[in-house]
Amino acid sequence: MLNILLHNDLFIALNKPPGIASQPDKTGDITLLDLAEKRCHQPLHPVNRLDRPVSGIALFAKTKAVMTTLTEQFRERSVEKVYLAVVQNPPPEQEGTLVHYLRHNPLKNITTALPEAQVGTDRAELNYRLVGKSARYFLLEIHPITGKHHQIRAQLAALGCPIKGDVKYGARRGNTDRSIHLHAWKLTFEHPLSGERLSLTAPPPEDVIWKALLVTG
Repeated sequence: MLNILLHNDLFIALNKPPGIASQPDKTGDITLLDLAEKRCHQPLHPVNRLDRPVSGIALFAKTKAVMTTLTEQFRERSVEKVYLAVVQNPPPEQEGTLVHYLRHNPLKNITTALPEAQVGTDRAELNYRLVGKSARYFLLEIHPITGKHHQIRAQLAALGCPIKGDVKYGARRGNTDRSIHLHAWKLTFEHPLSGERLSLTAPPPEDVIWKALLVTG
């Protein structure tokens, strides 16, 4: 069953559960796009893309023109994105800014965060803040400034704070459902026609760890 955050004539915003692909991939599995198109009774166009193990806000436009308008906002960095991440180690500071230079390996589908620029790397920047903790885990609020492939996952791993369940980026063990504890929590952008600022919030998955950390945050 789809968790719809906002649905109008131009787009639909969903709270994506972990474990489902946002759009078709080589597995051939049913995707969030498939389910959204069935719900809307028309073809849709993905605006933002969340990795399969990630949860949170996913936008699908109803026309290519709306998709272009929304994706341009992402490119211009006028969209405010806020993520939540559960990590297994405390960050060195309560809050800070991370700047790395990312190199993507398409064969292994993994991104490496390097401290200095090199040929073929892309600059990545995010702000983080520690907002909760338990005996074993720490909750970070993440504000990505750039939007690169696996950026948050790679940068937190480089900080020594891999995301819970993210074995690809250094977590000690995977989650049983193959999810990772990274959630696209809030999204603020302009309505494609009116220009009104819209703010969406997607509750994290029903999970004891998310619940415990959000209570302490």
